[in-house]
Amino acid sequence: MDGEPAMEEPPHLFLCPISMELMDDPVTVSTGVTYDRRSIEQWIFGYGRATCPATMQPLANLDLTPNHTLKRVIGSWLDRGSPSPSTSASSSPSTSSLSSPAHELLATPLSRMLGAERLRSALADLEETPFKVTALKNIRACMAGDVAMQCEFVSSGGIQAVARVMAQALAESAAGGDFSAFTACEEAAAVLALLPLADAASVGLVLAPECMRPVMALLQRGGAEARLHAMDIVTKISNAGAGDWTAAAGVEVDDVLKPLLELLADEVSTRLSSRALDVLLDVVARSRDGPAKAVEVGAVHVLVELLADADDRHDAERILLLLKRLCKCPEGRLAFAEHDLSVAAVGKTMLRVSQLATQLAVKVLWLVSVVAPSEKVLEDMVLTGAVAKLLGLLHVETPPATKQKTVRMVRINGGFWRQYSCFPTDLRDYLRLLD
Repeated sequence: MDGEPAMEEPPHLFLCPISMELMDDPVTVSTGVTYDRRSIEQWIFGYGRATCPATMQPLANLDLTPNHTLKRVIGSWLDRGSPSPSTSASSSPSTSSLSSPAHELLATPLSRMLGAERLRSALADLEETPFKVTALKNIRACMAGDVAMQCEFVSSGGIQAVARVMAQALAESAAGGDFSAFTACEEAAAVLALLPLADAASVGLVLAPECMRPVMALLQRGGAEARLHAMDIVTKISNAGAGDWTAAAGVEVDDVLKPLLELLADEVSTRLSSRALDVLLDVVARSRDGPAKAVEVGAVHVLVELLADADDRHDAERILLLLKRLCKCPEGRLAFAEHDLSVAAVGKTMLRVSQLATQLAVKVLWLVSVVAPSEKVLEDMVLTGAVAKLLGLLHVETPPATKQKTVRMVRINGGFWRQYSCFPTDLRDYLRLLD
């Protein structure tokens, strides 16, 4: 009715970040974000998630703390109906409660200007406007830190619209070397990097070839910031557990592996290198021909070079795990044997980095010296001191499987190692005892 005042839209702070509906029973999780009890219980216990939906940070615990203050404020707002702006400003008991930093973030002028309708309009005009970079920057600013706007972006077809812009921009850039087109592609990736990509539907949309091919192109030849955004997208897809996502995306495994290895070889940044290792592990594990393809594009060489200089425990462990997986295939063992530093780099980590690194190093050496031995590898093992370290492992506490592999390596290859003058006399005696 014209004479009746319209019901005021509830403040964003009153809406559950998951359902985007007014919260009936607000509860706060360990990250400090408040949700409606029914929605967050469905997220945690129904879907088996252990992360905060808004921030995607791991939940330290599954405690749901009732937010009595917010519940009273919501109740007061409902009781008052739709107060006028002047009344609300002067007498509403929720005024002070809504002046928190979280509410200020949700009520910034840009967020108000680019509300749901404005966002849909911006997305509809995105493909036609000649000022795509500016339009994408505005959409990005609107979505930053605002879960509600990110949900609206996805439900309004934002991923598909931005993917089409990326594909078009990449094609124009490749055809005529248009720098502005490539900049639009980079800015589009920055928009997608804001999304949590925690649900299968969003991941499926990003995995569309018209979206993933530009993302991989940015990973290979984008600027420093664009590479980070592209890596954010790839990492979230990898963490989502989407099976063999390279096949789902319609991209060749080579086209994923090459930029990852280039990032590792170039050592552009510690953050990029760390994420590249994680994604590389995921691709090698999930893709049926991942290990062979990785070896084919030079993964063993890059990883050995990295391991030789690695001073971070976590990096060394991940590199050794990758080498172990690659050396399970004949091509990987051959590439390992051909690299002059491979045995020395792996042997150096034993009894030095961590127990896990030692176990992985033993597994790598087992694969290249017992499963498919080569004379060069066996010679390198004795000359670089790897054999001495293996014998040292027999005198310290190690997992049974590791000790068993060590004993078998020494038994099987001892006869070959005895012929070297650098082989210690006491170790010769030890080999005789084993015999």
